[in-house]
Amino acid sequence: MAEHEKQMEADSSQEDKVLPSLPSYSFMIPKKEINMVPDMAKWKCSQAYADYIGFILTLNGGVKGKKLTCEYKISEPIEKLVALLNTLDCWIDETPPEEQPSRFGNKAFRTWYNKLDQEAENLVATVIPHQLCAAAPEVAVYLKESVGNPTRIDYGTGHEAAFAAFLCCLCKIGVLQVDDQMAIVFKVFSRYLEVMRKLQKTYRMEPAGSQGVWGLDDFQFLPFIWGSAQLIDHPTLEPRHFLAEKVVSDNHKDYMFLECILFITQFSVGGLWTQLSHRLWNSEKD
Repeated sequence: MAEHEKQMEADSSQEDKVLPSLPSYSFMIPKKEINMVPDMAKWKCSQAYADYIGFILTLNGGVKGKKLTCEYKISEPIEKLVALLNTLDCWIDETPPEEQPSRFGNKAFRTWYNKLDQEAENLVATVIPHQLCAAAPEVAVYLKESVGNPTRIDYGTGHEAAFAAFLCCLCKIGVLQVDDQMAIVFKVFSRYLEVMRKLQKTYRMEPAGSQGVWGLDDFQFLPFIWGSAQLIDHPTLEPRHFLAEKVVSDNHKDYMFLECILFITQFSVGGLWTQLSHRLWNSEKD
């Protein structure tokens, strides 16, 4: 019995070394604080902004010059996050589109979203250790905000930003570690993109806050940041190649940037690049 108790104490001590101490955290339900233009200045001066931008740039450096198909460490939290996203994917299959006169914004998305709204905290609880269970309600809000708006049935870069905030929170509380960098982008974020694209196609979601022809893409932004980092110092691929059909076909499985190009061409059948994304069209000319 004494040996068993010593082992339990040793296990607990080891876990304490790995996980942050719970008393050092104060959790709260997030609420919208940026409501007017002056609020942006406050946001840009905040520690949260510094943490968020630092998180994105750190991941950017972590994937510099790397292919999606390269080898990297996959930790248990990464596997749990992928399982969470797989669950969201399965719910899409279980919630087929409804018959309706409107082509866009299928109302079945609201049914799908309601399930996430009810289960989000439970899903987050499968990813974080029980010592940090108090964080689940706060972190779950970012997960719910990352999949689109159930009222408008749209999705855009703001929702994508919420998913990055979700991942940033997991890093802040120690669930994700520094050596998870490549897996966060290549495994988790790539799977997130797959699920979001499936949502967009299944429920014909409208782009939220689209910049139209002057935006990179109606739905995503981060894949172009991290995807461009992947292509730094590439021996053959240059911006002028990005819209070439054969280049995209041959390389999209290795590079997130080109995977985005492929999705745009598949989802926006018949459009010219000057109409779909003037900025991407211009990059080809540089």
